[in-house]
Amino acid sequence: MPKISLISAAVGAAVVVAAFVLNPSPEQHRTEIRSAVAERSPLAGLLGIGALAAFTSTYHPLGVASYTTVNGHVVSIGALGMVFVRQPSDLK
Repeated sequence: MPKISLISAAVGAAVVVAAFVLNPSPEQHRTEIRSAVAERSPLAGLLGIGALAAFTSTYHPLGVASYTTVNGHVVSIGALGMVFVRQPSDLK
């Protein structure tokens, strides 16, 4: 039984370390915001609205995860090297 506990603790520690190491950077968030806006609206992409939103976003690291905000609204959430941009309807 102690061997299983040790293995579980080691796996848990490895996951936490991986989460810290893979936490998306501010630039990863901004890149995903730009591409998501351009994908959702080609016109907005041409006008650079995604770039503007990405530029004005504020990065908030939480250690194992991170998020960005624009005007107090959470725009993107990231963890384990992945960034998810919220839908405009989710921002209300």
